[in-house]
Amino acid sequence: MSVPGSLRPGGLWRNWGRSESARSAYAAVPTDAAEVQSVVRFAAENGLGVKAVGAGHSFTAIAATTGIRLDLSALGGVLSADPATGRVTLGAGTRLHRLPALLGPLGLALANMGDIDRQTIAGAVSTGTHGTGARFGGLAAQVVAATLVTADGALLRVSESEHAELLPAVRLGLGALGVLVDLTIQCVPAFLLSAVELPLGFDEVLDGLDERIAAADHFEFYWFPHSDRVATKTNTRLPAGAERHPLNRIGEWFDDVVIGNWALSAVCAVGRVLPSATPPLNRFAARVFGNRSFTDDSHAVFTSPRTTRFREMEYNVPIESLGDALREVRALIERSGWRISFPVEVRMSAADDNWLSTASGRASGYIAVHRYFREDPEEYFRGVEAVMRRYGGRPHWGKIHYQDAASLSALYPHHSDFVAVRDRLDPERRFGNPYLERVLGP
Repeated sequence: MSVPGSLRPGGLWRNWGRSESARSAYAAVPTDAAEVQSVVRFAAENGLGVKAVGAGHSFTAIAATTGIRLDLSALGGVLSADPATGRVTLGAGTRLHRLPALLGPLGLALANMGDIDRQTIAGAVSTGTHGTGARFGGLAAQVVAATLVTADGALLRVSESEHAELLPAVRLGLGALGVLVDLTIQCVPAFLLSAVELPLGFDEVLDGLDERIAAADHFEFYWFPHSDRVATKTNTRLPAGAERHPLNRIGEWFDDVVIGNWALSAVCAVGRVLPSATPPLNRFAARVFGNRSFTDDSHAVFTSPRTTRFREMEYNVPIESLGDALREVRALIERSGWRISFPVEVRMSAADDNWLSTASGRASGYIAVHRYFREDPEEYFRGVEAVMRRYGGRPHWGKIHYQDAASLSALYPHHSDFVAVRDRLDPERRFGNPYLERVLGP
């Protein structure tokens, strides 16, 4: 077989958090599904692995390969749209930050988003990216159809009417089932969010956590280790025609860029050379961070800039265990003597029926811990993971964790069902890598 025209010599790939890297033999930037098929067939004939790489915002090696690295950035934009039903088909490489410009003219928006919008839509759904809101699922829960290139180079369309039995696997497939080339998203009418950000006491929030979650469309908070304060964020959905009260540009820049990124970077840098300074700096940050209110388009409220590099672990626990698990994390930090600069992020989501979703079959709470990218996170992350495992915690697929197929199969009732689909679609593990072998088995 001739060499596909999009194929180039490979090179070094690194993820955003600088926690993973890989050197591939080849790289390709296909411009359509047919080119993806050609690359996959070439890989099969030459015994090479293939991995699609999005924006590199996963902290695990889920996208790493020594074979062919596929950059899907040329497969972007709106391929079709039905404003009446709210269903929009997007190229797999579409970056989330482009969606407001693409969906806005259609009068549509995503029902929920995470707080970072640099990812590709395919990468975000494949790793289980989620936002917050007890009545709202993650991005994969919004997928109603997808097209992927399977290991033999064939195009497979999966939807409610085509191979519907595969949809719970394909919607959140870890890149293990094929190369996604497009996804159809169930969007909602465009809406605003009224945001109230308020610093409160740690115990005050946890003691009334159930009520706060139930009363809000979207609720989350950040706890600053070594302090008794949290920064809460409560977002209320409003119709698109409601009155907007956006942040002024200077205030937004100061809060999100200066305080949210530059100051955090400074705290992390100081903490590396003078760990004893971390607790007082965190207590100061807890007093000044997050005290504002505004109303704006949903995407402008859901997402924030993130320029300080870090590494992250995030665990999902049953919603009823969220407060107890966080209190255990706090106690662990206090008795371990660690100095943790990054705040701990706490969010919620509705249950869904995707087989490998962290929220599969249960209403969920999320606890995310972070470490500055120049610091070794392992001791902290392993300690937190031990806490989460006591509560039946499920790790985010795109964030650092230390579990394997044996432990994960006990946490996911459909783990074996997913593996069976993988055996069917990729029996030779064309899309495999060491990370997938660890979490799914050989």
